[in-house]
Amino acid sequence: MDMIAAIDRQLAQLDAQSLKRVRRVVETPCAPRATVDGRELLAFCSNDYLGLAAHPRVVEALREGASLYGAGSGASHLISGHSRAHELLEERLAAFVGMPRALSFSTGYMANLAILTALGADADADIFSESLNHASLIDGARLARASVKVYPHAGVEALAALLEASNAATKVVVTDSVFSMDGNLAPLPAMLALCERHNAWLVIDDAHGFGTLGAHGRGALEHFNLQSPNLVYMGTLGKAAGVGGAFVAAHASVIELMIQRARPYIYTTAAPPALAHALLTSIDIIGGDEGAQRRAHLQSLIAQLDRDLKLARWTRMASFTAIQPVVIGGNDETLAASAALLEQGLWVPAIRPPTVPAGTARLRATLSAAHTHEEVARLALALNQLEEAR
Repeated sequence: MDMIAAIDRQLAQLDAQSLKRVRRVVETPCAPRATVDGRELLAFCSNDYLGLAAHPRVVEALREGASLYGAGSGASHLISGHSRAHELLEERLAAFVGMPRALSFSTGYMANLAILTALGADADADIFSESLNHASLIDGARLARASVKVYPHAGVEALAALLEASNAATKVVVTDSVFSMDGNLAPLPAMLALCERHNAWLVIDDAHGFGTLGAHGRGALEHFNLQSPNLVYMGTLGKAAGVGGAFVAAHASVIELMIQRARPYIYTTAAPPALAHALLTSIDIIGGDEGAQRRAHLQSLIAQLDRDLKLARWTRMASFTAIQPVVIGGNDETLAASAALLEQGLWVPAIRPPTVPAGTARLRATLSAAHTHEEVARLALALNQLEEAR
């Protein structure tokens, strides 16, 4: 068939450009030591930053949640799927991040689509999007009726000029807090000041900051001590929280608007209540003494990798977060480096365009509080030796 042949040509072109992605089958719980495609590997690739995905208390809470609420929700939140567990989770999350109200979602992708299509539903709206924003934010902006204007990475002055020139009735600035492929932070205090000056919303995707940033793990808002009715905050619950889903926290009226107008919320089955029940335990851990200890251990691992890496040609991007990218450049060389690490039993994925700009393909190593200092030393030594050999 001509249609299949056309698809096969597209796939062959991706392969020729070293851009074809491959899935691996993980046979064990999410942890640094994993059985992958039948091999024992030391993994530096998950976003389980605090090591909660297989935490005994979280696993037991999930089991308890299933016994209390069953395996599924059975309907959307606005029909019959909104469980007491969902309600308790939303109340807890709002209090935890210091916002008036929260709304839970099945995924962070859906949460970002919901925010931007709800706030940007009118044609007389401008969305100002960071150039390195996550794909879900880009897609949410595309689906909104608003006009979309892209400003350069961390470009506060450029953003200020765009806001000054805008006559839109609704202005929405949207950014990642921690950039998922770079590991650096957006200049959120300066951005919030601009948004307050220009009567604009500041939408913060804190997928990689929630649980890891701030003295109590409350994310970028705590890290920067940000409070404002202009803030719309999105946090994911499948990374540092170790389970799954996401939430949006904002002024109560914003949340009510999303319940009434956000199609990704209205027209999808609610996540299993057992997940919400398990997440209550995750939040207890994140905000308690154990969470503080895990964040401190994670920071010690990040500092160790910074000391131990001795790269001359490759570039370790400056990051004090769990995301530790090593930029190599070309797709072929990056894939070869990832494959060479895999031969040594180290799973560090190669990240290539369009996820990152052309010419900046990289190894994206992610650290977890579940890693040990010996494991991070092994990673650093392997990277140093690999660069020297190439």
